[in-house]
Amino acid sequence: MTRALYPGTFDPMHNGHIDIATRASTLFDEVVIAVYDMPPKRLLFTTDERVALARESLAHLPNVTVVSYRGLTVDCAQVHDAQVIVRGLRNVADFEYEHQIGWANNQLAPNVDLLCLFCDDAYAYLSATILKEVASLDGDYSHWAPAHVQEALRTKFTHAAETNRVSHSDTKLSHHG
Repeated sequence: MTRALYPGTFDPMHNGHIDIATRASTLFDEVVIAVYDMPPKRLLFTTDERVALARESLAHLPNVTVVSYRGLTVDCAQVHDAQVIVRGLRNVADFEYEHQIGWANNQLAPNVDLLCLFCDDAYAYLSATILKEVASLDGDYSHWAPAHVQEALRTKFTHAAETNRVSHSDTKLSHHG
């Protein structure tokens, strides 16, 4: 049995991620989606929220499970007995990054291979950063993420806008009072 690990921040899970996970699920007996708990970047969703969004997004794939992890990805792969790490590639920059990390991971865990899948051309431009930016500016992102992720984004940005309005009105009161 061959098990693969598909790691990422998934902040949030979008259709490009789902495409890679779906394709990986046809190549391997089992796929573990590993949601990185402590990335060195600012996140919109908590780890628990990202795991829940990923689980709902991939519930139609019976051989896929979703976990969270901290630390090195190769360590996570070994904990879950994954022989392969799957990564999606959109462009040359992704390839260069994954190539470098792949060699480093090979030094750390030579028994874990790297498999890079080119994304479907429908998602070559898509990233979680672009998705969040378009959602925050109330653009049309309906073709980029499942309905439950769209709703989670609307909720986050509506709450942020309400909080921002309250803090701005408090600021105005304090400057004029």
